[in-house]
This record gives sequence, structure tokens and C-alpha cells, in this order.
Amino acid sequence: MTRHNPAEAVTFLEYNAERPHLIIPEYGRHLQKLIEQAVELEDREERNKAAKYIISVMGSLNPHLRDVPDFQHKLWDQIFIMSDFKLDVDSPYPIPSKELLAQKPDRLEYPQNFPKYRFYGNNIKYMIDVANKWEDGEMKNALIMVIANHMKKSYLSWNKDTVKDDVIFEHLYELSGGKINLQATEEELSNSTDLMRVNKKLSNKTQFNNPKQKGQHKPNNGKNNQNKNRKT
Repeated sequence: MTRHNPAEAVTFLEYNAERPHLIIPEYGRHLQKLIEQAVELEDREERNKAAKYIISVMGSLNPHLRDVPDFQHKLWDQIFIMSDFKLDVDSPYPIPSKELLAQKPDRLEYPQNFPKYRFYGNNIKYMIDVANKWEDGEMKNALIMVIANHMKKSYLSWNKDTVKDDVIFEHLYELSGGKINLQATEEELSNSTDLMRVNKKLSNKTQFNNPKQKGQHKPNNGKNNQNKNRKT
């Protein structure tokens, strides 16, 4: 056995900074080396055997998903990715391309409009635009009343405790570009008290569903124990 002195041994140490970059770090360097060795195999049958063995090792890291078809597809895609698409084997799934992987998604367009009445939100404007496209009839009238009531509820959430229906009808007329006019209608929106009660229920519901507030109880400072002692 060849022995080296400490000064010479340092030169044989392998540092992570000098090692090749891990493409998928969650599988570790040993699996990366297995894939690199499989790529260098000249016999195609041996490469296929090696690839199936590596897939089984990768699946053993998630045994509850090992036999799921979609998960198997994911493993085969990952083995090609980790080989830098140099592994030439028979895959039961379509082989992904390097160009498709490097392709960037299209830029997501966010709404840049700044509505005059922000407390209604952008969804109300979208609903109004949809209502404008519908043909006149009972369905459109019902949709308009739903929109108006939702507008009133949103108004009460961010503004005063009460609001007249005429104000909501005026805003609806303005946001619809003059196509929806309820100012002369005899119909009335839901009562402000009922809408505020709904808002309060929703607020309490989100409050009690908050996991941070679960299990919080006021300390009794031993008062219950004192009362028990007094009774006995």
C-alpha cells in the first residue's frame, strides 16, 4: 500500500468546489456518478440495464410514489436531465429536449389598470364587462343585481356603515360606461345591516381559522383550583 506524507496527501483530497456541478442536488453525487458511468458504457443493452437500475434507486427515495405512472415519467425525465441529455437509452416515455427545458415561459401580464373606486376591486369591473356582453333578459338582470349587491358589500367593508342604493347605482352606471342604468329602477339592494353581518361573519371565520390563534386560552392563575379547595 502506497503511503503519502501529510503534505502529499493534501494534493489527493477532492473538494466540492473542484467537483462537477450537481444538476439535481437532491439525489446526491453518488447517483450523479452512476449516471455518468452509464453514459460511458458502449453496449446499449448494458446502458439500458444501468438506466433501469438507476431509476429504481431514484424511486427508492420516494417509495410511496415509485409505482405511480406520472412519477415514473418524472424519474425518466430527470435521469436524462442529470446526464446532460447524453444518455442514449430506450425510454418508455418521450425523451425531453434540452431546448425545451431551457425555454423560458412567456411573461405574465398583470393588470395595470388603476380603477377610480379601488374598494370594488378589478373582479367587479370584469363582471360588469361580462354583463355588458350578455343579451337582455332575466339572466342578465339577475347578474346585474348580484354585481350591485356585491358592490354594496365591498363599499361597506371599506367605507361607511351605511350607503344609499343610489350611490351604488351611480357607480355601476359609471363603471359600465353608461350601459347599466339602475337609477330609475324600483328594485332595492340588500339591507346594509345584513351585508355588514355577512362581512362580520366572514371576518370572524378567517380569525378562528387562523392556526396562530388556536389553542390560545387565558391563564386562570389557579383560580379554578382555589374554588375547588374552598368547596371541599
